Amino acid sequence: MSAPRTAEVLDIDGIAAQKTAITSLETRIVDCITTRRHKLSNTEITHQSFVIVEATLADGTTGWGEASTLGGPRWSEESVEAIKANIDTYLAPTLIGQPAQAFEANALRMKKAVSRNTSARAAIESALYDAAGKSMGLPATTFLGGPVRDKIEVLWALASGDADQEIEEARTKLAAREHRRFKIKLGFYDPKQDMIRLRKIMTSMPEGTEMVVDINQGWTEATFIRYAPELADMGIALIEQPLKPGLLDATARVAQRSPIPIMTDEAAFSTQELVQNATAATGSVYSLKLVKSGGLMEMKRAAAVASAFGMELYGGCLLESGIGAAAHLAVFATLPQLEWGCEHFGPRILKNDLAKSGLHFQDFHIHLPAGPGLGIEIDRDALDDATRKP
Repeated sequence: MSAPRTAEVLDIDGIAAQKTAITSLETRIVDCITTRRHKLSNTEITHQSFVIVEATLADGTTGWGEASTLGGPRWSEESVEAIKANIDTYLAPTLIGQPAQAFEANALRMKKAVSRNTSARAAIESALYDAAGKSMGLPATTFLGGPVRDKIEVLWALASGDADQEIEEARTKLAAREHRRFKIKLGFYDPKQDMIRLRKIMTSMPEGTEMVVDINQGWTEATFIRYAPELADMGIALIEQPLKPGLLDATARVAQRSPIPIMTDEAAFSTQELVQNATAATGSVYSLKLVKSGGLMEMKRAAAVASAFGMELYGGCLLESGIGAAAHLAVFATLPQLEWGCEHFGPRILKNDLAKSGLHFQDFHIHLPAGPGLGIEIDRDALDDATRKP
């Protein structure tokens, strides 16, 4: 059989582009109540806020994406109010009429329209991957090279600050075979108090329970030097972002003398920042997040850059709902390596998740949603109930 003529190929591509042309990008702010308080070194939340993006294509297909923040512009400079305004005013207009599956071209258009705004760009791109996949009957992973795994071990974060509550919470997760690895949030108490709390939790866990600590930039180099030996004595497996971003030399010294691997998170949003940290040897593990990379393909590039420097990979989260979790999983499933698994427990910490089907937790793993696009079904009632009123 002879090869199709170029004109015929272009005609087919043209038809697909017409079907998947972006006709609207609608946004809303939602406030979802959490099952318990969640503390970080610089804030505490009892509800989690998102900007939800609904992309509609010319053929009527809709796709969903999500931008996540923590307690306003504290974790990064973006707030849900700013994200919505920037999408509505600057990003959406530049994409209307473009084919949803023109992922690279659309990413370039967004970068030209705004600086940084990584959460906003990631939310739109997630919605476009979802919509394009649904329109073509393909899972989003197909656009990213195809999956190499269909499930990922998922850890649970303990962050109420109440050791007794955290012990009970961890035991419940273990008994239900939902989570057997945990992350403890530190940095919001005096280090001495944190060590007492942490040791109480560790001595209450079954032998071999893996524990990660996340300091969320809350310590100084001197504090780390003082307390790292105690963390090692307790058997802590990984330390996340102990110092503030930008302290390359100090963090490199910490990493060099630490008996526990250091994970880079807030210190590296862009691939350029990742290269700076990797070159300075500030950590040996990198936390992947859409809110940092600004899109699915860009997060996959960040994974490749980190791996090229010999860093191991960890699937980070910012308490996303099922929408944001599914977008992350689409990327995580396609990575050649994901040594530390992921922490996409966000849908389980919300009293009402925004996705009513697709995500599945079983035997300590979160399973990749099946089906076209991101593979999830939206719970419109939960979405409407959580939508912030003007």
